[in-house]
Amino acid sequence: MSTERSTFMGPRIRRLRRDLGLTQVVMAEDLDVSPSYIALIENNQRPVTASMLLKLADIYRIDIASLARGAGDDFHAQLSSAFKAPLFADLDLSPLEIQDFGSTFPATAEAVMRLYTAYQEGQLALADQTGGDSSGPDPVSEARRFLAARKNYFAEIDGPAEELAQHVSRAGGFEKYFNDQRLRVRRLPSDVMMGFTRRFDMHRREIVLEESLDGASATFQLALQVVYLEMNDVIGEILAGTSFETETGEKLTRRALANYAAGAIMMPYSKFVRAAKDRHYDIEALGRQFGASFEQVAHRLTTLQKPGQEGVPFFFIRVDAAGNVSKRLDGAGFPFARHGGSCPLWSLHGAFSSPRKLLTQWVELPDGEKFFSIVRTVTAGGGGYGKPQVERAVALCCASQHASHLVYTKSVDIAAVKPTPIGINCRLCHRAGCLARAEPPIGRSLLSDDIRRPVTPFGLADP
Repeated sequence: MSTERSTFMGPRIRRLRRDLGLTQVVMAEDLDVSPSYIALIENNQRPVTASMLLKLADIYRIDIASLARGAGDDFHAQLSSAFKAPLFADLDLSPLEIQDFGSTFPATAEAVMRLYTAYQEGQLALADQTGGDSSGPDPVSEARRFLAARKNYFAEIDGPAEELAQHVSRAGGFEKYFNDQRLRVRRLPSDVMMGFTRRFDMHRREIVLEESLDGASATFQLALQVVYLEMNDVIGEILAGTSFETETGEKLTRRALANYAAGAIMMPYSKFVRAAKDRHYDIEALGRQFGASFEQVAHRLTTLQKPGQEGVPFFFIRVDAAGNVSKRLDGAGFPFARHGGSCPLWSLHGAFSSPRKLLTQWVELPDGEKFFSIVRTVTAGGGGYGKPQVERAVALCCASQHASHLVYTKSVDIAAVKPTPIGINCRLCHRAGCLARAEPPIGRSLLSDDIRRPVTPFGLADP
């Protein structure tokens, strides 16, 4: 009697076949089995034996360990996480029941996940209409909702990006990797580049970079070119399940996913999350280890949500000196992720008076939630005398219960900390005694000041 081990991995085999561009008939011929047998495997009605795994690895030149892990475990963990949402709280679903559902009906489970993600996007859109401008479609909000609904984590990207990172490392770096692809990397002056940072010249088989780019920026642009050459199909599949109101919204989202993938190649998930924990989330130390900038590392830290390998959940925001928010990335579902960032009491807005200095601050929202923030200015552009540059401030925040994991709190008596009271923004903050208030809050009446004038900008009636 055979004792050969077997396992069900239908969705993984289906994804592999599609990634290779094969039909069930062609794969069946390659593996010397019937097309109906391939169909049964993909529908989890037949297990994949060890000998079949070896044959797959040999014929298609794939890593058997990565195939055995596949995306199935991640999908089951995401499915379990979704069913823990308050929306399903009254259903009393057991973990085994959820796992059986995902394994037995993988396509239906995928449909449920898409519907749940669409529900999350709808909730975020409703929040935008409540707290922001709802005069018409907003492409930037569309892109932000897409990322926020998925907590800025994409297992479908991290897996292939990690494999590409290994290829680049084995080749000896990005330039040698491109040389193996018969592509040359060149650097040209800005006047020749005519306003472009990177250009792919297909006719000459070369990738051209603007020569004033610093090391981290140049590496990121090369990683981004790898993404556009190797991962367009992966990004397309992620976008396929979403309908965008605007073409610009879809393009912004596609660009955000490509940037995510480039960061994932520079900082492969497994290696990066281990380093982040070992270094206690020291952003500058991680930047030196991975050849990345402060902002690039901060971006990557918001993505560490892989089930079983989670890092500290972070929220990221970037503003200019005028307070305009140019980027928000939320890996934690923070309450100020949608409309927050404009409170002048937050050190984010004082960072411009101390360029390049790292500032830390404990803050508390009106509802009592406490957070720890890390703030620093970053510079874009420059690279030569007279070249234009712009200074922005970035903040990375985590909930107070995670702050003990960070190097920045090692000498702090967390229990004795008195956080700075801040608001999401003036319109949504009901702190009556705030001297920094710029607008009255929604839903609060103003006191008449014909007899008395309060110290604060607006006298507010009791709620």
